[in-house]
Amino acid sequence: MTTPRFRLARMLPRDPAQTHRTASTLELFFDLVFVVAVSTAAVQLHHAMSHGDFVHGITSYAMVFFAIWWAWMNFTWFATSFDTDDWLYRVTTIVQMGGVLILAAGIPAAFHGDFTVPVIGYVVMRIAMITQWLRASRSAGPELRTATIRYAGGIAAVQVLWVLFLLIPAGPLQLVAFVVFALIEIGVPVFAEFRHQTPWHPHHITERYGLFTLIVLGESLLASANAIIGALDKVDALGPLIAIAVLTLVVTASLWWIYFWPPHHRAITTFGRSLRYGYTHYLVFAAAAAFSAGIEVEIDVLTHESHLTTLQASLTVSIPIALFLIGIWWIGIRDNADRVVNTVVPLGALLVLLDPILPIPIAITAAVMVAIVVVLVIRPPVPRDSLSTSGKAS
Repeated sequence: MTTPRFRLARMLPRDPAQTHRTASTLELFFDLVFVVAVSTAAVQLHHAMSHGDFVHGITSYAMVFFAIWWAWMNFTWFATSFDTDDWLYRVTTIVQMGGVLILAAGIPAAFHGDFTVPVIGYVVMRIAMITQWLRASRSAGPELRTATIRYAGGIAAVQVLWVLFLLIPAGPLQLVAFVVFALIEIGVPVFAEFRHQTPWHPHHITERYGLFTLIVLGESLLASANAIIGALDKVDALGPLIAIAVLTLVVTASLWWIYFWPPHHRAITTFGRSLRYGYTHYLVFAAAAAFSAGIEVEIDVLTHESHLTTLQASLTVSIPIALFLIGIWWIGIRDNADRVVNTVVPLGALLVLLDPILPIPIAITAAVMVAIVVVLVIRPPVPRDSLSTSGKAS
């Protein structure tokens, strides 16, 4: 299937039923640049919240994280459908990686309202993505050719909007424009695949989401370790620092356990369900990365580097965890669990918000998370046969 001159494979649709399909080394390499981007965004969120700049900090974080998440998701879904792993595909992917690094470099400025560098990085990524879709259109059959052309055209059109976004001064109007453009952006897949869907491999795509979840959860462990190392000579007693370190590990491990409890491949059996799964992961990923920022805020308060109250600092931890729990329950757990689990997980998301009433940081959260894990161990996912027979988990 290669040409003697260019040694390029035809970019034919991948078989969604292919056995043993796993993430490639190129995909794992691609994810590394997002470690940098996510870490930079979390650091900036930490600084903003630690100084009490909650509204602006959270808004800026939501905006830059959208760019990070959408760039990753676009490549991931394209790869599950058309990955050829030839030299041109690899080079184009590496170009996208360069765009992500440019985006990451511009995140600090974006938190101050200057999105010039992030948009430049986004242009690099999107040009590479358009190239991939146009290449796929040359080999796709008549049905998929329409979808691939729509993807290329839709991405190009929205990218023009992002360039025009730079002309809008920082302020409320900029935020409104961002929301409008983001909604148009996430509408491109709906427009492109309205009649004919590109194929996706359920196990491969959910493995990719799981790998990215590990990246954002790893940020929490890294943030905790780095913050504690930096705080060792700033506190009189090590007890509170050790407590935060232990509780952070417990909570992060619990988040991992809860996320990987359901069989995720069941969640993307239709196009509509795949949209729900993919789009809701924005909340899951952003919340997990924000949790790491919250841990650092807690340590800032402990070392008197921040003037936030204990209540405010605790909320920077408990709210992201609650959002993570609700997100993963909605897209993965809800349809694979019985009534007990479907009560315990949402209830746990509410209970972690009680954490601020205790003087020990994230103590209630850790206890609630462990309790949820215990319930999940006792009550495994409902078998597929039971789901198809009853029509719902019961």
